[in-house]
Amino acid sequence: MIAVIVNNAPPRLRGRLAVWLLEVRAGVYLGSYSARTREMLIEQVEKLIGDGDAVIAWDAPNDAGFTFETFGASRRMPVDFDGFRLVAFRPPSE
Repeated sequence: MIAVIVNNAPPRLRGRLAVWLLEVRAGVYLGSYSARTREMLIEQVEKLIGDGDAVIAWDAPNDAGFTFETFGASRRMPVDFDGFRLVAFRPPSE
């Protein structure tokens, strides 16, 4: 399973995601593909996100059962804490 959530994404990226994944709600895309296809989707998001932000989560053989990556400008950033992937918040910009 792959989940992609985008905010302020350019139309070109949203269209690219809609080709491969089902948009179940505005900016929320779901699908089930191989690791190779997932890597291609990650490359597309990283390349086309522009001023927006995105998070991609997928199944993984770890204790949580999933892992994720973030792209673009967001206060949330992934951190590794004793082998667990958690989310830390950057201080608000002034």
